[in-house]
Amino acid sequence: MEITRHFTATTFVVYQNKVLLHQHKKMGTWLPAGGHIERDELPEEAAVREVKEETGLDIVLYNPDMPLFPADAESCQLHRPMYLLLENINPYHQHIDFIYYATAVSNQLNPAHGETDRLKWFDKTDLENTKMPTNVQVCAQEALVLLGENV
Repeated sequence: MEITRHFTATTFVVYQNKVLLHQHKKMGTWLPAGGHIERDELPEEAAVREVKEETGLDIVLYNPDMPLFPADAESCQLHRPMYLLLENINPYHQHIDFIYYATAVSNQLNPAHGETDRLKWFDKTDLENTKMPTNVQVCAQEALVLLGENV
C-alpha cells in the first residue's frame, strides 16, 4: 500500500488576545487556516494566501529567526515555520505541514466565496474549554503567549 504525501501550510492567526480557528467542513473539528502548497509556491507564500482566502485577513508572519544576512542576488532567508508536522489524513495519505504563527492587521473576517463561515476567535479560556486536536490546542496556546496582547 503506497502512501502519498503533500506539502501544506497552516497558520495560527492572532489578533490582540485571541487566535482564529475555523470548524472544518469535513472533519467537524476546530483547525487553523491552511491548505496545500501549490507548485512553485514558497511555503510562507502559501500560508499568507490560504489565510487570505479562508478568512479575508491580511497578516504578518512571525519569524522566529533573526536575519543572518541581507538578501542578495544569490540567496535570501525564508521565514522558518514554528514546526513541521507529519499528519495522517487517512491510511493512504499524509500531509507534511509547515506550521506558522502570524498576527492579523484587523479582526474583520471576510472569507472568499465557497470558504467556511464557521470562523471563531478563541481566547485562552475558550481554547481550554473546546474539544480540538492536541496539536491545535498546544500551538494555539503557544501562539497566544508569543503574539497575544494582555488586554
